[in-house]
Amino acid sequence: MRSPALKLIAAVALALSASSLLAQDWAKAALEKSPRHREYVPLKHGDRNVQAFVVYPEVSRKAPVVVMIFEIFGLTDWAKLMADEIAAQGFIVVAPDLLTGFGPNGGGSEAFPSQDATTRAVSGLDAGIITADLDAAADYGKKLPSANGKLFVTGFCWGGGKSFAFATHRHDLSAAFVFYGTPPPDGDLKNITAPVYGFYAGNDARITATVPATTDAMKAAGKKYDPVTYDGAGHGFMRAGQAPDASDANKAAYDQGFKRLIDLINKNNTATSTLHYIPIGTHKPALVSSAAKKPTPAPASTPMLCHDPAPDPAPAPANPANSTKQPAAVSVPMDMASM
Repeated sequence: MRSPALKLIAAVALALSASSLLAQDWAKAALEKSPRHREYVPLKHGDRNVQAFVVYPEVSRKAPVVVMIFEIFGLTDWAKLMADEIAAQGFIVVAPDLLTGFGPNGGGSEAFPSQDATTRAVSGLDAGIITADLDAAADYGKKLPSANGKLFVTGFCWGGGKSFAFATHRHDLSAAFVFYGTPPPDGDLKNITAPVYGFYAGNDARITATVPATTDAMKAAGKKYDPVTYDGAGHGFMRAGQAPDASDANKAAYDQGFKRLIDLINKNNTATSTLHYIPIGTHKPALVSSAAKKPTPAPASTPMLCHDPAPDPAPAPANPANSTKQPAAVSVPMDMASM
């Protein structure tokens, strides 16, 4: 018979495990209230089929396409919620599950047993496969009958670095949006053809400290880079700012960052768009810094690390078959539309 102490330890462990697994129940609940049409689409390129989460806006006109790249935690409920909220503003969102086929039994993000396992898998993804998957997502989105031909990319955390890197590769982008992500190598910046907008946290020196050098490098390359730093916010504020226990600083950064994102997509969706955001509303502007290292996979020993700090990428899993605070935005409650 187990002792009371052992039973207590087991109960605590179970509770902690359940807490971890249910940490994004608030995001799942919000997503299930959405009236927007959402679907999973297989995107084939070469011998690979990558699953994508696609959300459509409820609009009567053709819409721009936003390719959205998840955090290092995979295609979570929060990532899907963010895709839905961007779509609620009038945009088609294509969020590829870059872990498709790399999970247990050939699954994707949903197949991993823990956050640690997911983090390790994302950290080990091959850069070439990532780019090919993103290209497939972008090509699919642009060919949709309801798309207007404009293409954007955005990413968060690990995905923020990948959105910056994708801008060095994809030349039909209208703009790239980098949420607290690392920059590509300076030598790659010359290949960028779209404006790049950065969103950074004041309490995230590991990432935000790269902004001054990136600003100088982008200026030297003759590229548009407009970073914004949100004072008091921590890394991952777009997710943390929506959580039920969000701090005031993270909530404000989420509101302001989301508003800025939507305004910039709208601005760059027009032929006469300018490259400088004009503050709207009553929020106080933050410090300005106008716009570094290539994102590389995080070591397996640091499962919570959201970026690629190491100079050399980890082996890929086996293939299976610049600173101004902006006004706040309001998040949209989410019911699955009939397919």
